[in-house]
Amino acid sequence: MKLFVDSGNVADIAGLVPLGIIDGVTTNPSLLAKAGGDSRAILKEICQTVQGPVSAEVVATDVNGMIQEGRELAGIDEHIVVKVPFGKPGVQACGKLADEGIRVNVTLVFSSTQALLAAKVGATFVSPFVGRLDDVATSGMELISQIVDIYDNYEFSTEVLVASIRGPLHIVEAGRLGADVCTCPPAVIEALFRHPLTDIGLAKFLADWEKAQGAKG
Repeated sequence: MKLFVDSGNVADIAGLVPLGIIDGVTTNPSLLAKAGGDSRAILKEICQTVQGPVSAEVVATDVNGMIQEGRELAGIDEHIVVKVPFGKPGVQACGKLADEGIRVNVTLVFSSTQALLAAKVGATFVSPFVGRLDDVATSGMELISQIVDIYDNYEFSTEVLVASIRGPLHIVEAGRLGADVCTCPPAVIEALFRHPLTDIGLAKFLADWEKAQGAKG
């Protein structure tokens, strides 16, 4: 399963890339605004840092605006994946951009039927928001299961990119269900490294080593 960073902060991304576990990045206008500065320059720097798919979202809401903005975003760097919100304009724009060879991530997906429509028009990624569904007492992971089954039945090439991840358990469940990608905030990725038994074990090993070295002296 691929692991993407959900962030517009170049420093956070650059700190994770050397670990060898990061396959790409997802951004949105809010994350880029929080980072400050020229959003397109930030996107270019992110692309150069991660050397993998980097989702950049359009802000236009009409079909022609999405298509034009999508073309401009795709021109920033070869790693850019144009992100469009689900809806009739987004689906139409996705189909047109995909026909032009531009990769598209259809975001704000909350049902398996929406994911099906995105796949039918050639989306490279579809982004179901599991955390937001959990927030309204609906199983986000049940949606992932449905989408994975449907895509497998019809051999769609669209990758299931699990978004709105709130913690490590979402990643575990997504992996068990066969999702292609999880995109996570840096804090969630950092949490994957932590386990109290690892910390206890390391502390014991170091204490034993120091004790042994003291005995030799």
